[in-house]
Amino acid sequence: MTWEDLDAHLDKVPGTVSAYVGRLGAAPTWTRQADATHYAASTMKAAVLVALHRAAEAGRLDLDEPVPVRNAFDSALPGAPRFANARHYDNDDAVWARVGGEAPLRWLAERMIVRSSNLATNICIGHVGLPAQAEAWTLAGARHSVTGRGIEDFAARDAGIDNLVTAADLAALLGGLALGADRPGPLASPAGCAAMLDVLFAQEHREDLAAGLPDGTRIAHKNGWVRGIRHGAGVVFPDDAPPYAVVVCTTTDLADGGPSGEEIEDDACRLIAHVSARVWAARHDLAG
Repeated sequence: MTWEDLDAHLDKVPGTVSAYVGRLGAAPTWTRQADATHYAASTMKAAVLVALHRAAEAGRLDLDEPVPVRNAFDSALPGAPRFANARHYDNDDAVWARVGGEAPLRWLAERMIVRSSNLATNICIGHVGLPAQAEAWTLAGARHSVTGRGIEDFAARDAGIDNLVTAADLAALLGGLALGADRPGPLASPAGCAAMLDVLFAQEHREDLAAGLPDGTRIAHKNGWVRGIRHGAGVVFPDDAPPYAVVVCTTTDLADGGPSGEEIEDDACRLIAHVSARVWAARHDLAG
């Protein structure tokens, strides 16, 4: 199957399917509506991770210091009441078990990625601040992505304050981390980038991009889903080819999202896995 064949296949999907594929530090091999904005869902948590580690390296945060685990957050909309997360809409009971106690920011950041905990995410945002998310996107070279609010900040959402991503921007962010682990870059020190990659390697939700790869293939990735949305963004590290970025963002009816937004394997997952498998088959022929 050629890239043109893959485009033709995706043309039949109702809605918007965006993609970015390319080796790190090189021009992309294949893109499809890579600058189209999508609701971010949980992919924005990768930018929160970067913001946290940057703040720690600058001495503004200690990731190993315990912080209160509270389910109450300031809205991004000035004057709006504080908001809270719904437990049934989260994916990590381990964080909820600590409500009323304390936990290190480093642990919360890990749960934010590996289990996609909304509660952990909002606690992390509360400590690092939304401007730090904007800085992370900017330093990665992102052009259209925005982290404007916390998760379930419905007052801000209804006022038009939202979280948006593009396939190209997610590739820039995750690709920047992978490149930064080998040489100094704008996102963090090599050690900091390597630490963030280790968290992304530990991702436990593997129903989309990872499902299209052979068992045991290393992929540092973050996905996100709500009804009508399913995204997968990652960097794949084959044993027999250079690493490459692969991002697929879908805003389609294929993404069921579950009645409460819980993770399920749906047609959108299978579509992303199909693209991932196609890219894997072409890994030796990617431009670079």
